[in-house]
Amino acid sequence: MSHSLNHRHRAVVTGMGLVTSVGSDLENFWQALLTGRSGVRRITHFEPSGFPCQVAGEIPSFEPTEFMTSKEARRMSRASQIALAATSKAISDSGLPQQLPNPERVGVSLGTAIGGLDRAFEAYLTFREHGYSRVNPFAVPSAMHNISNFHLADRFGAFGPNRTIVTACAAGTQAVGEGADLIRAGLADVVLAGGTEAQVQDFMFAGFAAMRALPTSFNDEPQRASRPFDALREGFVFSEGAAALVLESYEHASQRGAHMYAEIAGHASSSDAFHMAAPDPSGQGALRTMKWALEDAQISPDQVGYINAHGTSTPANDSVETLAIKLLFGEQAYNIPVSSTKSMLGHAMGASGSIEAIVCALTLDRKEIHPTINLENADPECDLDYVPGEARQSTVDVVLSNSFGLGGQNACLVMRRV
Repeated sequence: MSHSLNHRHRAVVTGMGLVTSVGSDLENFWQALLTGRSGVRRITHFEPSGFPCQVAGEIPSFEPTEFMTSKEARRMSRASQIALAATSKAISDSGLPQQLPNPERVGVSLGTAIGGLDRAFEAYLTFREHGYSRVNPFAVPSAMHNISNFHLADRFGAFGPNRTIVTACAAGTQAVGEGADLIRAGLADVVLAGGTEAQVQDFMFAGFAAMRALPTSFNDEPQRASRPFDALREGFVFSEGAAALVLESYEHASQRGAHMYAEIAGHASSSDAFHMAAPDPSGQGALRTMKWALEDAQISPDQVGYINAHGTSTPANDSVETLAIKLLFGEQAYNIPVSSTKSMLGHAMGASGSIEAIVCALTLDRKEIHPTINLENADPECDLDYVPGEARQSTVDVVLSNSFGLGGQNACLVMRRV
């Protein structure tokens, strides 16, 4: 699985931006995670009282016209709006101009699970009630998974390679890895990489409720609903969000004196080829992804100092991920801090991996590890060091970030200190 190229450029992270349920300012976001503040709350996007789960990780406030005209906003899905906002923040953080120079050397790699499906559903309802003449002419393009990529390329000037990754909950992680590949292969100097998801919609909740995938016992205590690795975990908390990372070649970043948060050292993806919605209980899919990512980075397992877990708070996922970590690291697994960002944010599907890539870059840059909250009841199958309750100061040199998606699609990033 290792790249055959003898020389690979180094891909580094120089800018980061996000829009999440716990905040949309990088510093406030990080402090929220370190202090264990949850962004899960009672749903306001629709009336949830008829649903068994009534909580979600909603973005508390977002005004599209801070980042675009009202006309542009009307032509975009919410997923595209927040992707554009996160990317604008990331470019500002990087110190690059909003109109990126040398555009043929600028790429885009963005992940999403569901894209702008809400716009397609709106068009369907309008058509059924009023006929085709009343359907928004931008409904179909704004619903397409790749249209967020278009908006980023159009706004910021990116004529280079453009990739849309649609691998469910693994998409955000895989998009960052494949964005780094463009730089490592010399196909781009700058890549806008990340993920976006904005589908806290009643019809989506109906589907997940029918799957019995969501927690139902914490409607009166939303912030306790997402509880990865806890014995009382019931399911994932659906959320929304977007994150963007400016990736650059080490040479390009060095020449302009950019701050480098971290290096994307390697990545891999794999398939369980087991079940549409359940992980392979043997843990082999997750295991091979982590193993291949380390091989790609040319880093040995004993160098890993932290793992950002997929950690969804579902009974099956958390125990299988724990098993896979033990299979790869052996006894050393018990000495590696593992934490779940989703304990505070919920699960933003295709955006989660890119949000968690930012978390990993901050862990390396700030020498701090955020906690897993709501871990109150021991599960004998989940017996690793999940950093319960409180953040830790820790100088970490190498981190892994895991994402495992519906359809058995897995992705893993390896990041290291520059």
